Amino acid sequence: MTGNRILDLMIESFGTILIPGLTMTLPLTVISFAIALVIAVITALVQFANIQGLKQIARFYVWVIRGTPLLVQLFVVFYGLPNVGILIDPFPAAVLVFSINQGAYCSETIRAALESVPAGQMEAGQCVGMSYLQIIRRIILPQALRTAFPPLSNSLIGLVKDTSLAANITVVEMFMATQRIVARTFESLALYIEVGMIYLLFCTVLTKLQRIGEKKLDFYGGKGR
Repeated sequence: MTGNRILDLMIESFGTILIPGLTMTLPLTVISFAIALVIAVITALVQFANIQGLKQIARFYVWVIRGTPLLVQLFVVFYGLPNVGILIDPFPAAVLVFSINQGAYCSETIRAALESVPAGQMEAGQCVGMSYLQIIRRIILPQALRTAFPPLSNSLIGLVKDTSLAANITVVEMFMATQRIVARTFESLALYIEVGMIYLLFCTVLTKLQRIGEKKLDFYGGKGR
């Protein structure tokens, strides 16, 4: 293609790529990350509280998920489970896998943040008559989440890019939409650069939001005064 035709193709295809980004990629990211945070907090608290039995299960879960590729996990759930009679539609399958995968990584972030809170905070809560759960909910967890916010934000940004792997299980997100245009036009370089720039745009917006969030947390934490 000539330069003008490539430019026209990129302008024409921009909306075709962006719309799946807004209607599929972003919802997939937000839903998966929200569920992942719930999994991560529970898994981290189980380990922090040193609940025997549950702690070993949590460690096994983290070990398996962090030690296997995300793409393999997607294939096991979407293509493998039907062999044992479990069929899951593409979008729910992607949400399930991304949630479990991110939950394992985020749980280690939150666990490390919990352990970074000084032990004196727990003792102070006990001195004023608070129960263990009250101390965790009102004292330990808020401080830990403030510490964990930057790495958790990085995980969210990483998840935006990882959603491109969902194209391998037929989820029609941005990358698959781009692949379909490439298959029709055979103009791979320009179109893959274009979708890369859209991913970059999404991640840049999230990075800006991360910085705003960090400043607010610093302020409320007393550092910005």
